[in-house]
Amino acid sequence: MTAPSARPRLFPLTWPLLLELLLGIGIGIIGTALAARLSDDSGAAFGLANQVFAAIFVLFRVIGAGVSVAVTQALGAGRRDQADAVARAVVGASTWLGAGGAMMALLAAGPLLQLVNAPPEVAPLARVLLQTLAPALLIDAMNASMSSVMRAHLRSREALAVVVVIQVVTLAVALLAMPYLGLPGYALACLLGRGTGLALHIVLWRSRLNLRLRGSDWWRLKRAPLATVLHIGIPGAAENISWRLAFMISLAAVAQLGALALATHAYTTQLLHLILIFGLAIAFAVEILVGHMVGAGALHAAHKLVRRSLGLGVVVALVVSGGFALAGPWLLKKFTSDPRIIELGCTLLWWTVVVEPGRVFNMVVINALRATGDARYPVIAGSASMAIVLAGGSWFLGVYLGWGLVGVWIAYAADEWIRGLLMWRRWATLGWLPHARAAHRRLRHARAG
Repeated sequence: MTAPSARPRLFPLTWPLLLELLLGIGIGIIGTALAARLSDDSGAAFGLANQVFAAIFVLFRVIGAGVSVAVTQALGAGRRDQADAVARAVVGASTWLGAGGAMMALLAAGPLLQLVNAPPEVAPLARVLLQTLAPALLIDAMNASMSSVMRAHLRSREALAVVVVIQVVTLAVALLAMPYLGLPGYALACLLGRGTGLALHIVLWRSRLNLRLRGSDWWRLKRAPLATVLHIGIPGAAENISWRLAFMISLAAVAQLGALALATHAYTTQLLHLILIFGLAIAFAVEILVGHMVGAGALHAAHKLVRRSLGLGVVVALVVSGGFALAGPWLLKKFTSDPRIIELGCTLLWWTVVVEPGRVFNMVVINALRATGDARYPVIAGSASMAIVLAGGSWFLGVYLGWGLVGVWIAYAADEWIRGLLMWRRWATLGWLPHARAAHRRLRHARAG
């Protein structure tokens, strides 16, 4: 089947996604810098609490990993009714998942921080921050799903506008509140920013998508539409959860190295997030486009798009990570004046030049595989590397051999390249093709029916 002539293009989708991710990471960096002004212990606590926060947020990938694929495939096949049913269903599911995540942060903050070996001087600060962030988790779950639906409808500019407002509100409140309230001031800023974003999403769903949410949509679990989402979402979430668990074990190894290593990890990781968002924006755009192409039956075009996008992503990763490595001394001074942290952080940024091209393989190809319906392969093929190389390698190289954070970064690089090459082999050998054809047939038969 030939592709429709009005097929969306990569760049118009990528740049709003890039700016959206940049704003999100930028607020995290500013929050880290504001926390570091209080003390290096506060900076380390901020980084640790946000990693645990992110680990809980992975639960929402059960819905988030599937909603974009389900909606884009339905829209590509001309099934707007099915796309709307999925959109309504994920709102209710997000409410329940968000409530569960909030309760976990509120009631289990202490045990979760113990799992990552939070140092005694850092743990109390991190626990308070994580508990006060709990309400924001609930709203985050809703915003994430509603934003995914907006982007699936190719409304990436409107989704970007919501993120801009969220981050402006968050930054304004954080600047005002953190000097007086400390780390809980950041949690208050997140709550107000996310609440504003939720209100804007409701308005945009009405005005741009002609979707008016009913009261029952906020809590009812609708089995039939969610089945399609979960078919992609559960394996997608499993892949994300496997990585997050491995990373948390790696973080526990870093915590074993002491507060200075933990602070260095927190500051360098914030910069690493800035580096990776360029490839991540390409990956998200590829997922949206491939989903539309699969729904329309344009599988040859999808194959060409992924190959071209992967090459672009690798080049961008090398250029951006190299630039950050060169600017490392200046960038790290924005977080701390400790020369030991700056020197070690600069070394890690040069190792990041090795990490990032391998990460691009994972981000772009995994998202493309998921968009075709081939969601199980990434978690099956990558779980061993995450457990042995990422988690085990961080402990073995960083702690047992005494290589410190450099050993941890070597483990990161090895894991990303092993998994990335496995994903590329799957795509290049067309292992995804039967899944894409099955998804297209299902949508075509549903339309005929």
